[in-house]
Amino acid sequence: MNIGIRLHDTAEGTLAQRLSFARAQGFSCAHLALSKALKGFSMSDAPALLTEELAARVKGDFAEQQMDCAVLGCYLTLTQAYEEERQKTRAIYQAHLTFSRMMNAGVVGTETAAPKGMNPHSEEAFQLFIRCLKPLVRWAEEQNAILAIEPVCTDIVSTPEKAERMLKLVPSDHLRIILDSVNLMSAEAAKNPDVLIEEAIRRLGDQVSVLHMKDYVPLRPEDIRAQSTACGQGIMDYKRLLTFAKRKNLPMTLEDTVPENAQAAREYLEKIAQSL
Repeated sequence: MNIGIRLHDTAEGTLAQRLSFARAQGFSCAHLALSKALKGFSMSDAPALLTEELAARVKGDFAEQQMDCAVLGCYLTLTQAYEEERQKTRAIYQAHLTFSRMMNAGVVGTETAAPKGMNPHSEEAFQLFIRCLKPLVRWAEEQNAILAIEPVCTDIVSTPEKAERMLKLVPSDHLRIILDSVNLMSAEAAKNPDVLIEEAIRRLGDQVSVLHMKDYVPLRPEDIRAQSTACGQGIMDYKRLLTFAKRKNLPMTLEDTVPENAQAAREYLEKIAQSL
């Protein structure tokens, strides 16, 4: 199985060192958030910083460890309140999409937070997101890159149904899904997690490019969503997800790990997968 890790969850070091640490723990791919894994990298300066020279260096660092970059993270709020802010953010996303092609990343990943003061679950927020999304998907098509949306229960694209609606409104082979089941677990959805996972796979399975893997602990009465932890430290049943991952040959990247438990989390998933 192709299991990876967020590089900013490894022991600290240069990008080359972080990749070496990840490889030594048995990982074969990674999620790269440049501002968290590259010292001195500022997202606000991304359009100028994401050069061909940097892409070649990053691509070379991955190749040296024989690892793939499953996700290049660009988790900025697309739906900024004002057009000038949206244009600046769009330019950063465009630069990441171009950079992802140059360094051979699988997808550029993002979530769908709403601007301050706007109800993320409103139709107004959804339509604003779609308007912001369309030019980026056109850019991804031009660059032969892939933009992958990660639904989150507290964001605009909050359910499998909304994610499916998004994909129908913006049809493109260059718009895909990062499926993180725990992020979809609102307090209500967490009452029937198997139903949630089955629905996500049914609605989105053909468009899923990457799985984010983590665990969650039992919800408290005051929780509005599941609280996450490293794989193997909670109550998540991974059988459906791992069966899906094996069938589709999907890369998976771990979340919520630390260097001391990352390898154990990977081995936990692999042990379950071997039994399927």
